[in-house]
Amino acid sequence: MSEKIDGEDNNLDWIKWTMVAAIIAVSVYANSYFSAESLLFRTIGLLVAAGIAGWIAVQTQKGRNFVDLCLEARIEIRKVVWPSRQETTQTTIVVLIVIVIVAIILFGLDGLLNWIISGFIT
Repeated sequence: MSEKIDGEDNNLDWIKWTMVAAIIAVSVYANSYFSAESLLFRTIGLLVAAGIAGWIAVQTQKGRNFVDLCLEARIEIRKVVWPSRQETTQTTIVVLIVIVIVAIILFGLDGLLNWIISGFIT
Protein backbone atom coordinates (compact mmCIF):
# COMPACT_ATOMS: atom_id res chain seq x y z
CA MET A 1 0.00 0.00 0.00
CA SER A 2 2.87 2.38 0.69
CA GLU A 3 4.06 1.89 -2.90
CA LYS A 4 0.74 3.18 -4.17
CA ILE A 5 0.93 6.23 -1.94
CA ASP A 6 4.51 6.91 -3.08
CA GLY A 7 3.42 6.53 -6.71
CA GLU A 8 0.59 8.99 -6.24
CA ASP A 9 2.98 11.40 -4.55
CA ASN A 10 5.40 11.12 -7.50
CA ASN A 11 2.56 11.92 -9.90
CA LEU A 12 1.91 15.17 -8.02
CA ASP A 13 5.56 16.22 -8.00
CA TRP A 14 5.03 18.26 -11.17
CA ILE A 15 2.64 20.51 -9.21
CA LYS A 16 5.34 21.16 -6.63
CA TRP A 17 7.94 21.85 -9.33
CA THR A 18 5.50 24.25 -11.00
CA MET A 19 5.09 26.05 -7.69
CA VAL A 20 8.88 26.26 -7.33
CA ALA A 21 9.23 27.71 -10.83
CA ALA A 22 6.42 30.18 -10.15
CA ILE A 23 8.02 31.34 -6.88
CA ILE A 24 11.35 31.85 -8.62
CA ALA A 25 9.74 33.72 -11.53
CA VAL A 26 7.73 35.97 -9.20
CA SER A 27 10.86 36.63 -7.12
CA VAL A 28 12.89 37.66 -10.15
CA TYR A 29 10.10 39.91 -11.38
CA ALA A 30 9.57 41.43 -7.91
CA ASN A 31 13.29 42.11 -7.58
CA SER A 32 13.21 43.97 -10.88
CA TYR A 33 9.94 45.76 -10.09
CA PHE A 34 11.16 46.99 -6.70
CA SER A 35 14.60 48.02 -7.98
CA ALA A 36 14.23 51.43 -6.35
CA GLU A 37 13.94 49.83 -2.90
CA SER A 38 16.86 49.07 -0.63
CA LEU A 39 19.15 46.28 -1.78
CA LEU A 40 19.01 44.81 1.72
CA PHE A 41 15.23 44.36 1.61
CA ARG A 42 15.33 42.89 -1.89
CA THR A 43 18.08 40.47 -0.88
CA ILE A 44 16.15 39.37 2.20
CA GLY A 45 13.05 38.88 0.04
CA LEU A 46 14.99 36.80 -2.47
CA LEU A 47 16.52 34.68 0.29
CA VAL A 48 13.09 34.04 1.84
CA ALA A 49 11.63 33.13 -1.56
CA ALA A 50 14.59 30.84 -2.30
CA GLY A 51 14.13 29.17 1.09
CA ILE A 52 10.44 28.56 0.45
CA ALA A 53 11.13 27.28 -3.08
CA GLY A 54 13.89 25.02 -1.76
CA TRP A 55 11.64 23.64 0.97
CA ILE A 56 8.93 22.83 -1.57
CA ALA A 57 11.50 21.26 -3.92
CA VAL A 58 12.79 19.01 -1.12
CA GLN A 59 9.26 17.65 -0.69
CA THR A 60 9.48 15.99 -4.13
CA GLN A 61 11.09 12.63 -4.82
CA LYS A 62 13.96 14.17 -6.79
CA GLY A 63 14.46 16.72 -4.03
CA ARG A 64 14.67 14.00 -1.38
CA ASN A 65 17.11 12.08 -3.56
CA PHE A 66 19.27 15.21 -3.87
CA VAL A 67 19.28 15.76 -0.11
CA ASP A 68 20.21 12.10 0.44
CA LEU A 69 23.05 12.47 -2.08
CA CYS A 70 24.35 15.56 -0.27
CA LEU A 71 24.22 13.80 3.10
CA GLU A 72 26.06 10.77 1.71
CA ALA A 73 28.67 13.03 0.10
CA ARG A 74 29.20 14.74 3.44
CA ILE A 75 29.81 11.36 5.07
CA GLU A 76 32.30 10.43 2.33
CA ILE A 77 34.14 13.75 2.67
CA ARG A 78 34.71 13.00 6.34
CA LYS A 79 36.45 9.75 5.33
CA VAL A 80 39.01 11.58 3.16
CA VAL A 81 42.53 11.82 4.53
CA TRP A 82 43.60 15.35 3.70
CA PRO A 83 47.30 16.07 3.13
CA SER A 84 49.24 18.05 5.67
CA ARG A 85 50.41 21.58 4.98
CA GLN A 86 53.96 20.33 4.37
CA GLU A 87 52.79 17.70 1.86
CA THR A 88 50.67 20.27 0.04
CA THR A 89 53.56 22.73 -0.16
CA GLN A 90 55.99 20.08 -1.42
CA THR A 91 53.54 18.83 -4.04
CA THR A 92 52.87 22.38 -5.23
CA ILE A 93 56.60 23.05 -5.58
CA VAL A 94 57.08 19.84 -7.59
CA VAL A 95 54.21 20.77 -9.90
CA LEU A 96 55.63 24.27 -10.46
CA ILE A 97 59.08 22.85 -11.24
CA VAL A 98 57.61 20.41 -13.76
CA ILE A 99 55.62 23.23 -15.37
CA VAL A 100 58.78 25.33 -15.77
CA ILE A 101 60.71 22.37 -17.25
CA VAL A 102 57.96 21.59 -19.74
CA ALA A 103 57.70 25.28 -20.68
CA ILE A 104 61.45 25.41 -21.35
CA ILE A 105 61.28 22.24 -23.46
CA LEU A 106 58.35 23.58 -25.49
CA PHE A 107 60.10 26.94 -25.92
CA GLY A 108 63.21 25.18 -27.23
CA LEU A 109 61.18 22.89 -29.50
CA ASP A 110 59.31 25.88 -30.89
CA GLY A 111 62.57 27.73 -31.56
CA LEU A 112 64.10 24.66 -33.22
CA LEU A 113 61.09 24.10 -35.46
CA ASN A 114 60.99 27.79 -36.32
CA TRP A 115 64.69 27.68 -37.27
CA ILE A 116 64.17 24.54 -39.42
CA ILE A 117 61.12 25.94 -41.22
CA SER A 118 62.87 29.28 -41.76
CA GLY A 119 65.77 27.39 -43.36
CA PHE A 120 63.42 25.72 -45.85
CA ILE A 121 61.56 28.93 -46.67
CA THR A 122 64.60 31.14 -47.35
